[in-house]
Amino acid sequence: MNRFVVALTSITALAVLSACAALASGPEANAKLDTMPPPAPYAQVSRLLPLPEFIPGLGTIFVAPDTLPAGPFLGYDRDGRLSATIYMTPLKDLEGGISFDDLAVGNSNVVSVDIYYNAGHPGVEAPHAHVVLFHDEGAKGRLAE
Repeated sequence: MNRFVVALTSITALAVLSACAALASGPEANAKLDTMPPPAPYAQVSRLLPLPEFIPGLGTIFVAPDTLPAGPFLGYDRDGRLSATIYMTPLKDLEGGISFDDLAVGNSNVVSVDIYYNAGHPGVEAPHAHVVLFHDEGAKGRLAE
């Protein structure tokens, strides 16, 4: 259990640092990601893997394949608005000392962060933590539906 707590602590620090880096770059840098679909090299995950088009809690997700496994994954609500940036960091990598530095953020506005364990799924099969940065006050609710 202690290794899991250490991993989540590391991920929390990573999420905060990534959000701060995005704030420094300004909102114009990510404006082209604000609506679905994002430009290449992002691809819709449900078209690449056996996953639903809309995943409750994450939305319709896109990822640039060369950023796997961590991402960022971009989560869009049902209206096509970017609502979350998601990272999927394998616990084994974190425990082995691998860090995921300077990850991009889909939108510099971050109002809340959720971190939770996932046992694995198509695309990121190993146990990992989801770090979800929500980009506005209503984002979490829109992605839940």
